Amino acid sequence: MLKIYHNPSCKKSRAGLQYLKESGKPFTVVEYLKNPMTEKELEKILVKLNLKPSALLRTQEDYYKQHLKGKKFEDHELVKMIVQNPKLMQRPIIESTYKAVFGDPVENIVLLLK
Repeated sequence: MLKIYHNPSCKKSRAGLQYLKESGKPFTVVEYLKNPMTEKELEKILVKLNLKPSALLRTQEDYYKQHLKGKKFEDHELVKMIVQNPKLMQRPIIESTYKAVFGDPVENIVLLLK
């Protein structure tokens, strides 16, 4: 079953959610700001995305600008920061059993629906 990590106040996340609804495929919604991920859950998603934690960072967020910009961190440090500050995470992320994609643009979701 698919899972979407969703932020209802984000236009791109709402578009991804709508795309999933229109697909007719079953999925669950995780509002990750209300129900933050654990470090292990985030690490699992990173494996499915085949990305480093730095690729998840929303560089336009104030927290990023004030605390992370221009600094180097180990992957495990970034995972902790994202879990503690979930607004830092790109959204939406759509996860299947073996793979995950960013839902922006929504056409990326097709990769999981095949």
